[in-house]
This record gives sequence, structure tokens and C-alpha cells, in this order.
Amino acid sequence: MVVMRKPSVANGLRDELVMRDLARTPEQRVADALALGEQSIVAYMTAHGVGRASARAFMEEMRAAGRKPSRAARPRQ
Repeated sequence: MVVMRKPSVANGLRDELVMRDLARTPEQRVADALALGEQSIVAYMTAHGVGRASARAFMEEMRAAGRKPSRAARPRQ
């Protein structure tokens, strides 16, 4: 679905990217997301001189920072 906006370069690019993304299969989108995560780990490893396990552990910590576990994940009292 394309939303009609005032014509501009930014709006045109946004619409083009949305249409391009919608044309891709879910498998392609998942593969890109996984590749992006892999690139983040490699970039962190390179910047901080740590191993893969340390970089991944740090990324997991950052993802969880400030989040509250869902009610379903909390132990029952």
C-alpha cells in the first residue's frame, strides 16, 4: 500500500524502498536481518579487539538492557 504524500525526494525514496521491501520474500528479509546482525558483531569485534563470544554476549546484554521480562516469563509466586 502506497500512501499519497506531498511529492518530495525523501517521500519518493521512502515509497520506493517500501515497494522494494514488499516485493521481497520473507526468507530474503530474514537473511538480510541475520547478515546485518553478523556485520554488527564483526564491527564490534574489530573495534574492541574481543572475540566472537564476548562481542555476541555484549550485544545480547545491550538488547536486554532496560527490558522487563514478560509476565509469562516471570516465575510464579
